[in-house]
Amino acid sequence: MSNGFISKTALIIILIAVFGGLFIYRYLSSKEPLVKENDQSNQKEDLIRVTNPKPNEIIKSPYSVRGEARGNWFFEASFPVRLVDSNGKILILTFAQAQGEWMTTDFVPFESSLSFEIPETEAGELILQKDNPSGLPEYDDEIVIPVRFR
Repeated sequence: MSNGFISKTALIIILIAVFGGLFIYRYLSSKEPLVKENDQSNQKEDLIRVTNPKPNEIIKSPYSVRGEARGNWFFEASFPVRLVDSNGKILILTFAQAQGEWMTTDFVPFESSLSFEIPETEAGELILQKDNPSGLPEYDDEIVIPVRFR
């Protein structure tokens, strides 16, 4: 009789462990990641690296965007920068300026100062666009960084 009791107890413990593990797995896998799947900041590190802001960072005006990009991301030492709210409304359209010699294929530091009105939406996107004076679509590129507003 004690042998049957131990078997039932072991079975109950195993079932609790299995269902507990499944519950923990489902709970952890259902959590929304901090970085949106459409965030491209890690996908384009060989072309452009943004140090400020980080994805989903809370930003307020004035704000300084910083990073480094390959020289061919620039044209005449700058490239376009857009900040939009979650409805797609443009809050500011400006330029990032190279902080060094940009006629290279190496990384060049850049900076852009953003002054904008805080929108009604809580989130938006910072879009850093490769300058493309040719206008040819095959040379277009951009990086989109999700941001939040306070």
